[in-house]
Amino acid sequence: MIAMRAFAFVLALVVSGAIDLTASAQSQHSGIDPDGFDKEVRVQDDLFLHVNGRWLLRTEIPADKSNYGSFNKLIDEAQLNIRAIIEESAKNATDENGRKVGNFFNSYMNEALVEQLGLKPLQNEIDKIEKLTDKNDVTRYFGYSETIGVGGPIGFFVDQDDRVSTQHLAGIIQSGTTLPDRDYYLQDEPKYLKARQALKTYIAKLFQLSGKAHGDHAADAILELETKLAKIQWDRTTLRDAEKRYNKFQVGKLKELTPNFAWPVYFEAAGVKGLTELNVVTPSYFEGLEKIIAETSIETWKQYLHFRLIDSAAGLLPKAFVEMHFELHSKELGGIPEQQPRWKRAVDTTAGGGSNRMGVLGEAVGQLYVQKHFKPQARAKMNQLVSNLLKAFEQSIHDLTWMTDATKKQALVKLSKITPKIGYPVKWRDYSKLTISADDLVGNMRRAALYEHQRMLDKLGQPVDRGEWGMTPQTVNAYYNPGLNEIVFPAAILQPPFFDADADDAVNYGGIGAVIGHEISHGFDDQGCKYDGDGNLKNWWTESDQAAFEKLTGKLVAQYEGYEALPSKKVNGRLTLGENIADLSGMAIAFKAYRLSLDGKEGPVLDGYTSSQRFFLGWSQIWRRKYRDAELVRRLVTDPHSPSHFRGNGPVTNLDAFYEAFNVKPGDKLFKPKEERIQIW
Repeated sequence: MIAMRAFAFVLALVVSGAIDLTASAQSQHSGIDPDGFDKEVRVQDDLFLHVNGRWLLRTEIPADKSNYGSFNKLIDEAQLNIRAIIEESAKNATDENGRKVGNFFNSYMNEALVEQLGLKPLQNEIDKIEKLTDKNDVTRYFGYSETIGVGGPIGFFVDQDDRVSTQHLAGIIQSGTTLPDRDYYLQDEPKYLKARQALKTYIAKLFQLSGKAHGDHAADAILELETKLAKIQWDRTTLRDAEKRYNKFQVGKLKELTPNFAWPVYFEAAGVKGLTELNVVTPSYFEGLEKIIAETSIETWKQYLHFRLIDSAAGLLPKAFVEMHFELHSKELGGIPEQQPRWKRAVDTTAGGGSNRMGVLGEAVGQLYVQKHFKPQARAKMNQLVSNLLKAFEQSIHDLTWMTDATKKQALVKLSKITPKIGYPVKWRDYSKLTISADDLVGNMRRAALYEHQRMLDKLGQPVDRGEWGMTPQTVNAYYNPGLNEIVFPAAILQPPFFDADADDAVNYGGIGAVIGHEISHGFDDQGCKYDGDGNLKNWWTESDQAAFEKLTGKLVAQYEGYEALPSKKVNGRLTLGENIADLSGMAIAFKAYRLSLDGKEGPVLDGYTSSQRFFLGWSQIWRRKYRDAELVRRLVTDPHSPSHFRGNGPVTNLDAFYEAFNVKPGDKLFKPKEERIQIW
C-alpha cells in the first residue's frame, strides 16, 4: 500500500538533463518543435492544439499503453537504459545488490519455470484461507495480508505524524476494492456497468484456473461485498482534505468507534502488537466496515480473500493467469489492446519507476543508474535553477495584493524552509536482509513485501529520516511532500523535452521552470497551505486571508469544471484543485523568474517567436499526450491532475503575460476579461 503521505504527494511531469542556462549563441536553438504545430488553430483560441495538433493527428498510442506523450517517451528510454543495467547485473554482478538485481530479473524472465510451478508457490497461502473458521480468523488474516503485500478491506501504514512531523504514526485507511474508484460500483453508466461485468468474469475465471468450484457464485458474492465497501468509502475529493484525514485515536478508544471489532487480533497479525495510538484516516468507513463484517458469511470472506490473493499474484503466475489479469486491469479499465512484453514488466517490477513505484530493488538499480546516466554537475545546475524559482516566488509573495502582511510573513518562513532534492538520495536503501532467489519469483515478491512491511514498522519510535526518498532515481516524475516540505526531482526526468541544455532560456523556463514552480506551489495549494514550514498540519493563516484564498480557489474550481474531456464527462474541479493551483502558480512564478534572469533586457527572437511567446509554447509542448477513452474515464474519477489539454490551456487564460505575448483580445476563445483572471501566488 502507498503510504498515507502519498495522498499529498504531487506526481507531475517534470524536468531535465545537463542543465546549463548559459548555452552559447553558436549552439543555441529555440527548443520548440514546430513540426508538431497545427497552424490552422490560432494560439489565441487553443494554445494546446496550436502547439500539439499535428502531433496528435499523426501519433498513435502504442498498443501496450493506455496513453502516450512526452512523459511516456522518457519512460520508454529509461526502461531501455535500466534493462541494459539489469541484464549486465544478471551476467556479471560482483556485489551483493547487483546479484540480487540479476537474480530477481532472471526469476521473472524464467517463464518456463513459472509455467512448470503453476499455483504451487501460492499453495500455503491458499491453505491458510481455507482453514479460516470464524470472524476472528478472518480479522487475523486481514492483518496478515498487509504483511505479504496482498491487503484487504483495511489498509495499514506507518508515516509521519501530520501534527508532529518529527515523529512517526501508524494509521489505518479504507481499502479492499478492485475497480479504480467507488463510482465504478455505484454509478450505472454503461462504462461502469461493463466494468462490473468484466470484474465478475475475471473472478469466475480466476476461480476456475485455481481449481476452485462455484466461480460464478463467488463472483456475485464478491462483487456484492466490494459494492458494500464502496458505499461506505470516502470519495476522493473528501479524501484530499488533510484535516479530515487526521483523526488520532488511542488504540484503547477504538472500541468507542467499533465496539465489536477485534483490533488486538488485527494489530498482532499486522506485526504491531502493543500499538498505543494511530491515525484513523476514514472513521466512518470503519464504523460501516464493522457492520459489513458482521453481516457477511465466513464463506464469502474466504472467497473474497482467495480472490484477493490470486489477483495480487496473477501477473507472476502462468500465462493463463497473466492474460486474465491483463484483460481486466489493462484492457477493460485502461483500453490497452496488447500486453507489455515480459521484459518490460520484469524491469518495472525490479526497478520501479512505472506502475510499481519503488520496485523490489528500486534503489539498488538506482545506484547503478545514476553512475551511468546522471552527470555530477547536473545536481548543482539544477539547484541553481530551483534557487531562481524560489527567489521569484519570494518576490511574488511580497507583491500579493489579496494577502495581509501577517500571513505573508508566515508564507515567507515556509518558503525559506523548502528543501530541494535532486537526482538521487544521499543514503541508499539497505537490502541486506532481503533474500532473492533466481528460481522463486512468487517467493521473491512475498519476501520483498515482508521486507518493506518490516522496514515500515521499524520506523515506529524512531526519528523521521528526512533524507528518505519516495521515488527511485530512474523514475520519470517529481513530487512535493508537505510533511518534509521538500521538492524532489529524480535523475531520469532531467532531460529534454522538459529541459534542453542547448536551447534558449525561454523554453526551458516554460518547461522545467514551470514544473519546478509547480512543485514549489504545492506547498501553498489548498492542502499544502495547511502545513507549516516544518511539515506540521498547523494553521498559519489569518481568518480574512483564508477567506480571500478560498474565494480565489473557488473561481479556479468553477473554471475547470467547465471543461468537458469526453461527451457529458467534465473535469472534477475540486479533485484537481491542488494540481490546477500548482499549474497556474508555477507558470506565473516561472515567467517572473525568466524575466528576472533577463535583467531588464529582452530575450532574442528565434524561429520567428519572441522570448515571451517561446515561454508559453515551451509550456504547451511538454503536455503532449493522447489518452484512450477508457483511460480518460478512469482518470477523470481517480486522477488529481486535469487532462493534458486543460493543463496546457487552463493556466494561461489567467496570465496577463500570455495576453501580451500573443495579443489575445475579446472574441478569442482563450480570452478572459482582466477582472476575471485568477492570480493566487
